Amino acid sequence: MPYPETTTAFVVTDIKDGNWTKFSKQEGQTSTRPLTDFLQLKLKPFESHDIDIAIDACGVCASDVHTITGGWGSEIPLPLCVGHEVIGRAVKVGDAVKGVKVGDRVGVGAQIGADLTCNNCKADQENYCPNSIDTYGAPYPDGTISQGGYSSHIRAHEYFTFKIPDGLDTNLAAPMMCAGLTTYSPLVRLGCGPGKKVGIVGLGGLGHYAVLWAVALGAEVTVISHSPSKKEDALKLGAKNFISTKDDKWAEPYKFSLDFIINCADATDKFNLPDYFSTLKVNGTFHMVGFPDNPLPSIMAQDFAPNGCYIGASHIGNRPEMEAMLELAAKQKIKSWVQTIDISEAGCKEAVERVYKNDNVKFRLTLTGFDKAFGKRA
Repeated sequence: MPYPETTTAFVVTDIKDGNWTKFSKQEGQTSTRPLTDFLQLKLKPFESHDIDIAIDACGVCASDVHTITGGWGSEIPLPLCVGHEVIGRAVKVGDAVKGVKVGDRVGVGAQIGADLTCNNCKADQENYCPNSIDTYGAPYPDGTISQGGYSSHIRAHEYFTFKIPDGLDTNLAAPMMCAGLTTYSPLVRLGCGPGKKVGIVGLGGLGHYAVLWAVALGAEVTVISHSPSKKEDALKLGAKNFISTKDDKWAEPYKFSLDFIINCADATDKFNLPDYFSTLKVNGTFHMVGFPDNPLPSIMAQDFAPNGCYIGASHIGNRPEMEAMLELAAKQKIKSWVQTIDISEAGCKEAVERVYKNDNVKFRLTLTGFDKAFGKRA
């Protein structure tokens, strides 16, 4: 029983003892599969505001790896198809949908649902809706578990489906749907623009986007990294300065120099945070979008006092920010640094292992070749 009742997906069925790297292709209900597996892969009931998407590309996010390794600690429903950086073609559009028609190229990010009635949603803060639904591994009200983009199809509410501008390449645009938005949102909310001096910690999948956006928005960018070898890439991306934290007393020359820092590294638990705080101007912000598996290091209240700085974090971004980011990328011809892998059981395994090990990933991976894996879909 394939689409439109179910999605065909590359799923993880066990995360114990290293099995999180083992993907299997599952297609609807067969006599050899238990009914519970079939129900897990069922698409939610189609409603008037829904859009069905035949997927053409899906970025591989560190969140996928944190989820299937159990690194973030929460239990996950199995089998699970991860992937929340989806680009594809609208193949079915609900009667109430406005702005998207069958055949349009569209994208879906890390959020696929919200109540759209609470005060947060009404204030364009739907990414903080208490009834938010993640793109994979989350229950819908009817009990259906959302499944992600390592699959043939995805069913999304129109509010969380975005038309992709013509100027953006599908494979390069896919990682923008999560990693791009996750960095764009705090940059604009913290006032990134001409005259601002912005620090970006960690030049990886998230960090390279933070540099691209901050430069495009007109700020002076300083990359802060524990890898001196990344200096050349930082400058190619448009950064003006590069700081290696391997240098002794690295922060001394940069005290009170940055308006705010976007921390894109997921190794914050190993940082001496007061060093980073010291580079901020008075009332500057150290803002985290990279989340480590382990708790943050112990900090004293006094560590914030020398410059009155703040620490914070954020969750993806809202619809207006996504639309503005995609428009900016198309207008300024901003290109992600992306490597591609054909989707398959072996391809999914390779992708998550490379992200986990940071194995020569510069700076994002996108799964492609969906027609080869799933056939032509309508």
